[in-house]
Amino acid sequence: MRKTVFIVMAALLLLGMTACGNSMEQPPSQTENIEQEQTVTENTQTEADTVDDEQRNNLSGTIPDELEYIPDGYRSPSEHPGTLEKLIYQTWESFSYEDHAQELTKEAWVYLPYGYSEEQKYNVFYLSHGGWSNETSLMGTDEAPHSFKYVIDHAIEDGKIQPLIIVLPTYNNTSGEDSGNYSLALQLTDQFHNELLNDLVPAVESKYSTYAEDTSSDGLIASRDHRGFGGFSMGSVNTWCTFRYGLDYFRYFMPMSGGPAASVETYENAVMDSGYEWDDFFIFSASGTDDFAYSGFKNGIYALAEGDSGIFRFANNEADGNLSFLEREGYAHDGFASDEYTYNGLRFFWNGGDVS
Repeated sequence: MRKTVFIVMAALLLLGMTACGNSMEQPPSQTENIEQEQTVTENTQTEADTVDDEQRNNLSGTIPDELEYIPDGYRSPSEHPGTLEKLIYQTWESFSYEDHAQELTKEAWVYLPYGYSEEQKYNVFYLSHGGWSNETSLMGTDEAPHSFKYVIDHAIEDGKIQPLIIVLPTYNNTSGEDSGNYSLALQLTDQFHNELLNDLVPAVESKYSTYAEDTSSDGLIASRDHRGFGGFSMGSVNTWCTFRYGLDYFRYFMPMSGGPAASVETYENAVMDSGYEWDDFFIFSASGTDDFAYSGFKNGIYALAEGDSGIFRFANNEADGNLSFLEREGYAHDGFASDEYTYNGLRFFWNGGDVS
């Protein structure tokens, strides 16, 4: 019965996101997609805007033409495993957050790479779960790690991903079942930025060694280049919300198979109103052709690149643009796909010229 409900609600999620996420009613043909990307690329190459050498070599690498499969053996324990720690922090009930009417004690899980040291600074990636899930769903716990934790262990061990901290929060509010309610989850992801920016990020980055010199707003904003946010399905919706409300605090975004749930103009205004330029962020996105959210998600990504402002630009690197979309033939809306997309995104973020 729960599986049936999930399928029905998933279909509703797709309809809701495609209705408000983009203006194209039908997915473009493959030929149209190629023409669209070529047009955007040509526009990008003729732009007078340039970035300096420091920015051009900043942090991240080059995105390959195709997604990399997770290598054989990566879903089993590695010889140099990272650790998972529970982080307990205080926040406020989401719907009355501004009034601070009801204090909540919440948990997030934090992945620390093998050899973690307080003497070293680490980039931080906040990875949001989707529907019917919680903070333990993606990587598990210290006593019961999930296979994706092993994937990250191996990737860091083999030099494919730079050692980093991964934070696994939840947008569940007063109940661990909140994410299983579609309409409620949409509201909670739209409000999660209050808790994220004011409570969770400071709690994480005051305890662990990151690039934030302090956890004041100024300190966190100054270190935004070393912070990312991503998620799959409803976690992707959460990522788009974080982009809208948290661009001051995050440079990198990884939405996967969910949203964008607002108009193109909304995302353009988020950038312009913040005072940032096209080269101040990067969005790595991915989906699968058999994913129920695929068409709406892909259309939404292309709609961003076709926006009147020219803010969103397809590219496979930070120097030339800020938007990428990769797809996997035959992949569906499931955890296996989510793991592979996340693995690929982290192969790009912060891996400029240093990894194999």
